[in-house]
Amino acid sequence: MSRRQRIGVLISGRGSNLGSLISATHSINFPAEISLVISNNPNAPGLAFAARAGIASKVINHRTFTNRPDFETAMTASLENAGVELVCNAGFMRLLTAKFVEHWRNRQLNIHPSLLPAYRGLHTHERVLKDGARVTGCSVHFVRQNMDEGPIVAQAAVPVLSSDDAETLSARVLKAEHQLYPHALRLVASGQVRVEGEKVVGSNGPAAAPLFSPSLDIS
Repeated sequence: MSRRQRIGVLISGRGSNLGSLISATHSINFPAEISLVISNNPNAPGLAFAARAGIASKVINHRTFTNRPDFETAMTASLENAGVELVCNAGFMRLLTAKFVEHWRNRQLNIHPSLLPAYRGLHTHERVLKDGARVTGCSVHFVRQNMDEGPIVAQAAVPVLSSDDAETLSARVLKAEHQLYPHALRLVASGQVRVEGEKVVGSNGPAAAPLFSPSLDIS
């Protein structure tokens, strides 16, 4: 196979999406490998995923820096020293400055638990339920300066059930995230998709069946 792209993953917490990316990269046909995991939180449980997989990790605690640019300079230096070509945010809970975003422009992905551009920001599932939405989901997109904006690489739709609360809905969306993020990373790292202007273009593959919520009764 051709050379694998070198990936850096940024985390702040449990790192479950990091775990799904690590599992995907174990496949010899996957077009990317994780070279470095960076956490801004020294107590992030997600660091254990990297340790178990034998992947280099580094804690760059934002609290030890007097300003955000110095913190981000340290992150960029560590990523570049590890030969990272593409950055994946996986539950990284820090806003990034324009300088960092532009430095990694079209080379940084993020996953968000909604069907963007709907429900940007925090408390996504609570807002979905409050609005009575019947379908939600998750999105992987290239990072831009504004929160949860940028060209969308891939999305997965998840039905909202009448019995859902924020916890059950979050768990269902998270299962979709664990499938979507590796899929989106494969598309980007393999070159199957690319950014033109502010849209992602490339092969969409075969058309998928629509999702109905509530389920479509055809009897």
